[in-house]
Amino acid sequence: MGWPGLVVLGIVVGLAGWRLHPLYRASRVRWFIAVGVGIVAAAAAKMAGNVSGLFYDGGVFEWPVCTAVAFIAVAVTVGLATRR
Repeated sequence: MGWPGLVVLGIVVGLAGWRLHPLYRASRVRWFIAVGVGIVAAAAAKMAGNVSGLFYDGGVFEWPVCTAVAFIAVAVTVGLATRR
């Protein structure tokens, strides 16, 4: 997976994670912030995996790890930004 694929993955995960979160209506996070968090989290997971040697560029294990890290980051961001 190259960097353009990573950006597309971050956009899709950011939008889906923001929209499917149960607290998105009460959250102050807008869609563009969720997309940014998804892209940054997926990029951080890719770089951490490459540095640690967990996966090589284009490996099958790279997609699920980047997706999971991005979903978790978006969910935590939306959840922590809810109005109380």
